[in-house]
Amino acid sequence: MGGLFDKAVFRLVGDRGVIVEYGDAISPEINIKVRTMATAINEEKPAGIVEVVPTYRSLLIVYDPMATDLKSLEDALQFLESRLDQLEIPPPRTVEIPVSYGGDLGPDIEFVAQAHNLTVEDVIRIHTGALYQIYMIGFTPGFPFLGGLPEELHTPRLETPRPLVPAGSVGIANNQTGVYPIDSPGGWRLIGRTPLSLFNPSKENPFLYRAGDMIKFVRISEEEYRRILSEGKP
Repeated sequence: MGGLFDKAVFRLVGDRGVIVEYGDAISPEINIKVRTMATAINEEKPAGIVEVVPTYRSLLIVYDPMATDLKSLEDALQFLESRLDQLEIPPPRTVEIPVSYGGDLGPDIEFVAQAHNLTVEDVIRIHTGALYQIYMIGFTPGFPFLGGLPEELHTPRLETPRPLVPAGSVGIANNQTGVYPIDSPGGWRLIGRTPLSLFNPSKENPFLYRAGDMIKFVRISEEEYRRILSEGKP
């Protein structure tokens, strides 16, 4: 079992980036460290840093090599890390996402149920009964990688990905669950779909959630799904 590193590990990524690793496992403890450091960097704005991208267990730092160098960057980040106990990250929000499960909207739910000797109702009950932390956002704009999927639903992804997964599809892949914000290829087992628009680039804040938030899936009927979709609710 991995865990939180005693000391951050720095790895170069090209001539404008560095990955800062804080652990070697997917865990709430490591992810809190990642998000706290991201908050500290965004607040303190060390010289030369252009962008900060948090992941499960590390940060990708994009920097301007004309404004700083790797040694100065490491020193600045280590200084911030030494002061983390003085910083509080924003408390997580809980974002509810309505989902219509099964049928054409969740074509793989029967497979998930059969793989675990469950009924479809069991799958829905277990999936909606958990609270999921957003560890990171990526793959496509707004795709949330969620921790906390109950072990009873851990299911391998498709052997061959679908060329097109409709926006709003909720899926399972191994020990994770997530939602496709836009139409895209994908290999996750689809168990339902939300009528919400999870990514709207025309808005000042195009996403409904951010890394660190909690997701709660709420079951709705297909009729309610169609109604919300027709009303165009965000």
